[in-house]
Amino acid sequence: MSDLSEEEAEEEAEAYLGEYDGERNSEGERHGRGKAELPNGDTYEGEYEHSLRNGQGTYRFKTGAYYVGEYLQNKKHGHGTFYYPDGSKYEGSWVDDQRHGYGEYTYANGDSYAGEWFNDNRHGQGTYIYKDTGSMYVGGWVNGIQEGEAELIHLNHRYRGKFLNGTPVGRGKYIFDIGCEQHGEYIQSEEDKGEEEEEEEEPSSLAAPKWKATEITKLIQWVPNVEEAPSPSKGPPAAAAEAAAAEAEAAEAAAANGAVEETAADEKDKMQTNAGTDESPEDRDDEPSLHKVSSEVFSPTKDAEEEDEEIRKEGNEEGEEYQGTAHLEDEEESEEAE
Repeated sequence: MSDLSEEEAEEEAEAYLGEYDGERNSEGERHGRGKAELPNGDTYEGEYEHSLRNGQGTYRFKTGAYYVGEYLQNKKHGHGTFYYPDGSKYEGSWVDDQRHGYGEYTYANGDSYAGEWFNDNRHGQGTYIYKDTGSMYVGGWVNGIQEGEAELIHLNHRYRGKFLNGTPVGRGKYIFDIGCEQHGEYIQSEEDKGEEEEEEEEPSSLAAPKWKATEITKLIQWVPNVEEAPSPSKGPPAAAAEAAAAEAEAAEAAAANGAVEETAADEKDKMQTNAGTDESPEDRDDEPSLHKVSSEVFSPTKDAEEEDEEIRKEGNEEGEEYQGTAHLEDEEESEEAE
């Protein structure tokens, strides 16, 4: 009877674990890699050790959620990724079936958190990004609530100070991108305090504190402490005198070169004016209007005709001179022959 009771107990235990297809050890336990279909409709495929999920595996819930990661004695432990039915996702560290350590959570509405976790809650330092506004909270968390020193960053300004129960409290400052800072303090108004005293018997949630500005200053930028070499003006008198003399010589040289450069510039302008008419609009597309020359000032056709006329006149004059010289030479030769 005792043997039968043990067999029945093993069958009941196996039925509780569901159907299994995989490796076993010498004692018949699930050990190694295998696949199981649990009685509740969930499935697991991965590593086992002494009939417990241990090591790397994938657990799929009948709801549509599933986990891919490490297990330790049937619990999520180590690094893993959990995909939730609503579309959200957590990827990071797990301890004893809870989000614990560093992890990144992407929520169904598009928001995201990256930072430290403790017992399934945002706890420690982390960054929460709001998708709709693009705002970002960077700072402390306690049991899933914003608390401690933090910075709330918006599109064109940011707030830096302390938070308690998800709201800013105490002294802080707003930093604006235009280059200024507004210092002040979040305080609870006197009216809110009076209402709380009257309603002590029925405590309610505290009203949001109000911002009271105290001063506006220029943006304080951090500048590295770098030692600069002393300038000539701050050096000894001799160094200052040498610097002044060098500046005077440079001024005289610049004045002398200025006259030469002005003449060269005038010649260059003339050359550019003449050369500008040889360029077509297709070859140059940078401000073609600057290279236009009036036809009344410079006409290539008219100038060519004038040059041809001058050449013809010079040719006629040279021909007349040549004929006169040839006639005198003929007369001299005839006189010598006689």
